[in-house]
Amino acid sequence: MTIVTPSIADYIEITDLWEASVRATHTFLTEADIQYYKPLILNEYLKAVSLFCTRDHNEIRGFIGLDDDKIEMLFIRPDYRGKGVGKALLDFAVKKQNARKVDVNEQNVQAVGFYEYLGFKTVKREPLDPNGKPFPILSMELQK
Repeated sequence: MTIVTPSIADYIEITDLWEASVRATHTFLTEADIQYYKPLILNEYLKAVSLFCTRDHNEIRGFIGLDDDKIEMLFIRPDYRGKGVGKALLDFAVKKQNARKVDVNEQNVQAVGFYEYLGFKTVKREPLDPNGKPFPILSMELQK
C-alpha cells in the first residue's frame, strides 16, 4: 500500500471519499450536518493539515490529515474498511510523523474502538465539537 501526498487536484475525490465514509460511520449526523461540513472539508480543513493518502490503481482509498503530533482526520472509503487501510495510515502517522493525539466523535463508536485497539486512551471529553455542535469529542493520546 503506497502512501503519498495528494495534490490540490485530488481534493474533490478526497471530499467525496470523506462524504462516503461519514455516511457509513457517522450515523448520528443529519443530512444538514453533512452538507454543513462538506464545504468546510473541501475549502478549509484539507488545506489546514499535512495530508497523506493511500492510492492504489489510481484510486484514493483512504486519507489522513495531521497537524504537528495530532491526527485531525482519518477517513477510509467504505468498501476498504477493515482491509488495513486505516491501520496503514495510522502506523505511518505514528512512526513517520510522530502523531500521538487524536480527537474523535464519541458517537462514532467504531472509530473510538479502532483507536483504543491501537493503544490510544481517552484523556478528555468535550460536550460540543469545535463548531459548537452537540457532538461530544473525545481527546485521545497514544499510550504505547
